[in-house]
Amino acid sequence: MASRSINKVVLLGNLTRDPEVKYTPTGAAVCTFGLATNRTWTTAEGQIKEDTQFHRITAWNKLAELCGKLLSKGKKVYLEGRLAYHSYTAKDGQQKSVTEIIMDDFIVFSSAKQAGESETEHVGTSAESAPPSPEAMVAKAEAHEKAPIEVKETPHSTRSTSSGQASSKSEVINPDDIPF
Repeated sequence: MASRSINKVVLLGNLTRDPEVKYTPTGAAVCTFGLATNRTWTTAEGQIKEDTQFHRITAWNKLAELCGKLLSKGKKVYLEGRLAYHSYTAKDGQQKSVTEIIMDDFIVFSSAKQAGESETEHVGTSAESAPPSPEAMVAKAEAHEKAPIEVKETPHSTRSTSSGQASSKSEVINPDDIPF
């Protein structure tokens, strides 16, 4: 029995070009695109450095078609996949090698600006649909904390009184009386 192994890649970056979807002679969809990831660090001298890596991504079948529909240059994408290495002989006779990531899954991140609205814009036309101000939210929370809680017993939650009769009265509980 073969020992277990793993080949997994996780990336979060921005597309460097629009996805290109093609079809094999058998009808399988293949999508390729580039992804850039950035790394920033500070040197011992306090200088900020940045390094960008470019990755070749390939998706197959339904995932490839989804990439073609949902992705575009500049979009931020989280993806998972596996590394694949290929080598071939170029037209000039030189041996070339390619490293690519075969994508298994992805999540598209889009800001409100990419979706066509500003990040702070609220969609809605009436005063009821506008979000409450922070002051209104605090006032509502404080009023809710001080309001008495009314507990109504349902037929399933009736309790017996000393006379053996079920009680169905409402009971008012003040939140300040709760010991926790």
